[in-house]
Amino acid sequence: MLKKTKVHIVHTRQDRGPAMSSPWQRYTQLKLKTRMILVLGLVSALQTSLIGGFAGYYLSDALYDQIGQRALMVAKTIAALPSVIDGVESRDSARLMALSSRLAATNEALFIVIGDHEGTRLAHPDPTRIGASMADDDGDLGLQALQSGQGYVSKAMGSLGLSMRGKAPIRDNIEDADGDIIGIVSVGYSLAQVQSTIQRYNTVLYGVTGLMLLGSVLAAIVIAGRFKRAIFGLEPEEIAALFQERNATLESVREGIIAIDRNGIITTFNRTAIETLGLEPSTALAGQPIATILPENDLMSVLRTGEPAFDLEVWLRGRQMIVNRLPVRQGDAIIGVVASFRLRDELDQVSQQLTRIQQYAETLRSQTHEYSNKLHTIAGLIQIGAADEALALISSEVSDHQALIHLLLDAVPDPILAGCLLGKYNRAREMGLRLVIDPDSQMKQLPPELPREQLVSALGNLIDNALEATRRHHGSGGLVHLSMTDLGHDLIFEVEDQGPGIPGDQHERIFEKGVSSKAEADHGIGLYLVQQFVVRCGGSVTVENLQPSGSRFTLYIPKISSPLTGAST
Repeated sequence: MLKKTKVHIVHTRQDRGPAMSSPWQRYTQLKLKTRMILVLGLVSALQTSLIGGFAGYYLSDALYDQIGQRALMVAKTIAALPSVIDGVESRDSARLMALSSRLAATNEALFIVIGDHEGTRLAHPDPTRIGASMADDDGDLGLQALQSGQGYVSKAMGSLGLSMRGKAPIRDNIEDADGDIIGIVSVGYSLAQVQSTIQRYNTVLYGVTGLMLLGSVLAAIVIAGRFKRAIFGLEPEEIAALFQERNATLESVREGIIAIDRNGIITTFNRTAIETLGLEPSTALAGQPIATILPENDLMSVLRTGEPAFDLEVWLRGRQMIVNRLPVRQGDAIIGVVASFRLRDELDQVSQQLTRIQQYAETLRSQTHEYSNKLHTIAGLIQIGAADEALALISSEVSDHQALIHLLLDAVPDPILAGCLLGKYNRAREMGLRLVIDPDSQMKQLPPELPREQLVSALGNLIDNALEATRRHHGSGGLVHLSMTDLGHDLIFEVEDQGPGIPGDQHERIFEKGVSSKAEADHGIGLYLVQQFVVRCGGSVTVENLQPSGSRFTLYIPKISSPLTGAST
């Protein structure tokens, strides 16, 4: 028989209240503006308190010293009075009592006590203390003026309360500094009066200190507000996070990035910039003048003009690059420049592939269009029974292409250049023109380092411009002539057209960006790119007019590469 067992499950619960945080943790959780106000306010309070405390201390000390010196001066003055000297010599207490009472009232003193050469009181505000020794108040110190013959200042508790006292000896001859000492004068000022004076000064001092503290707090609020606006209202933690994101973003960009300030000092860079420029991996760019790292830079001109530039082809440290430059503005002021750049080779790889595809597509399109027309023509001749004419057309077509292909295979072994020329030949036929390649042409010694895609781009631009000019001026049946040779030290390409020619004053400007003889928009780029190519290769391009019409463009490219030059970043 199974026994039923009760299982008591004890649920334990840990009450987790809010974790106790330290004052520092609670402080760091406050907003930046609140923290700045607290810090600046506390610092100001500490400074004003210390200043006020020291000022009060030195004020009190100065007042005590001032009262003591005043008591001593009054004591010396009274000791020099003839009436006092006579009263002491005659031990006339009544006369001295009246005199001391009047002098005490005149000098606002608490008391004036006069004693003889033994320190026995002859005058005192309390008549009952006349005849007693003045040593009752200060002890032996009270008779020091009798012993030394010099006045002094002391603070002591006497029969009339705590006072600051000045004591001076009385001599029998005021004109003789070494005369016999016949008595002593003690002038006292109540410290209650001093405390009252100090309290008045302290009231003013504390008021000024309070105003200073209030002004410091208000200044702290203003400074904190301005600082907060200057950092776009961000908290320190948010700034730190943005800084980390900014660093991660810079390093994730596969383009080199360099930023400079208004003085041309590098402030920001990424690792890709060091790699792209071919610098040592350990090179520290921050804080370095841009002119030291890149003497050929042109970032300072952006600082002066504020004009951005995009997709510039430039040479940096012997490398061809594509550069973008953008000024950094703060309000209306330019405070720096950011430049991003990458090697042209990376773009050239994609550009080369696109160029080849475009050439193949253009060649196929032209051939398709042309042969479609020829097939229709041949079909029509067959249908009308003109078989001989159809055979002649076929033979002519085959012979023309075979002659061109044989010429290209023999004179231009480079497939990219040959493909470009074949495509332009078909393009000319499609436009109703003829592209004639000089049968004596030869181009077998292309330097291996010469970028093929840039060569065919430059040559293609010259041929396209010649075809367009010939069609516009001559119409259908126009002729464009191409000759090329690799004899000598240069590769030479000559392109002649039957266009209207180029005015003499335009021979130099025609190669500038945006300058074109065409009225339509989006022109003026082709010859500019040709000029950029030949300059980078150390070559040249010339233009001359032909008679009766037309122009000749001649392209010179050295076989041996010279130091490349170009625009700067």
